Amino acid sequence: MSEPSRRPVRPDDALPPVEPPSAAFLVQLFVVPAVIVTIIILVWAAIHWLAQLGNDPQGYVRALRRNNEGRWQVAFNLAGDLRGPSGTALKNDVGLAGELASILTDEVEGGRTRGAGRAGEQSRTLTGYLCRALGEFAVPEAAPPLAARAADVADPETAQAAVEALAVLSENLSAAGREFADPTAVSTALLAASRSDVDGLRSAAAFTLGVVGGDPARERLVELVDDADDAVRFNAAIGLVRQGRPEAWDACAEMLSLPDVSPPPGDRKAQAERYRRAMIVVNAIKALGRFIDVAGSEPPARIVDLVGGLQEDAAADVRVSAKALSERIGRGRSEPAANR
Repeated sequence: MSEPSRRPVRPDDALPPVEPPSAAFLVQLFVVPAVIVTIIILVWAAIHWLAQLGNDPQGYVRALRRNNEGRWQVAFNLAGDLRGPSGTALKNDVGLAGELASILTDEVEGGRTRGAGRAGEQSRTLTGYLCRALGEFAVPEAAPPLAARAADVADPETAQAAVEALAVLSENLSAAGREFADPTAVSTALLAASRSDVDGLRSAAAFTLGVVGGDPARERLVELVDDADDAVRFNAAIGLVRQGRPEAWDACAEMLSLPDVSPPPGDRKAQAERYRRAMIVVNAIKALGRFIDVAGSEPPARIVDLVGGLQEDAAADVRVSAKALSERIGRGRSEPAANR
């Protein structure tokens, strides 16, 4: 009997049947890479756009006047550019300061900062960064809008940003050989902020009063050095010591005597408190250095002894600062003896 004929085996017979690609496969192959490329292009374009704003101050103004959710980012970037190495021209741009002041005033007086929900939160974020940007200027024209916002204690979040910005502005004006056009208005606003029931605003006001100075500021700092809130008390003490005033030695001793407590592993709150304590002590030591510059004499013996004891502190920043000040005081004592 003859065998049935066999079809020759071909290479294609070993391959699986060809099926049309699925939608999921096409998405992975084409759509996902396209989305990634698009995101990269958009990020590059955003960076390029923000970089161009630094060369076009009016570009910032146009972007800030647009009613969209990204305005706070523009204000944030502007504050950064003002602090940066290329910010000298921006710091002295009176016109730009005036435009920012107008935008800040419109935002607050329009009631948007008092709004609820996401819109109100974004408005408060925007005004905060606008205040910070104005503080980075080195022209007196930046002060009036900040003073107006600092005095508005009914909006404590914006007021605190304005108070903090006035401290920066004061330092910038001093470095540029300028001063506030109306120091009384600035002082009045800071005094109003210092009487707020909000501890954070009162603390910021105490710090800025110490930077700005003047008789009304010193009188208020003497009162604030006995405040119930330790941050207010410490900032008032630093302000008085920096100005060469002797009324704050008790609060200064309190700051220098804060104990260092090692936090348990993983306890972030305790770690933050330890860091805060170190910063308080270091700032007190720096203020004492300023006191020596202004008063031309060393602090009281009990303060000097406390600083000397901090040379063995567990925090490196505290040790270094304490050692530097102790050595400076020692040199100051030896120089008069050498001249006898």
